[in-house]
Amino acid sequence: MEKIKQLIFNGELDKAIHLLDKLIADNKHLDEAFFLRGNAYRKKGDFQRALNNYLMAMELNPDGPARRAHDMLMDIMNFYNKDMYNH
Repeated sequence: MEKIKQLIFNGELDKAIHLLDKLIADNKHLDEAFFLRGNAYRKKGDFQRALNNYLMAMELNPDGPARRAHDMLMDIMNFYNKDMYNH
């Protein structure tokens, strides 16, 4: 997991997502993998995939960090969507 976290931090998002895809394929109950994949997609600007991964992580671990990440991303999306209507 540390290697994947470092890839995300360094902006090597496609590599991180590829490794996380393989990890999740082997272990569908690893909430941290879904959370990290959500972070990688968020950094890529793919908010829908990020939210989907956060939701999966939240199902597996309702008290984990994915809830906060999900809520923060929803706040950001709601802010931008409201802003589009103010022009």
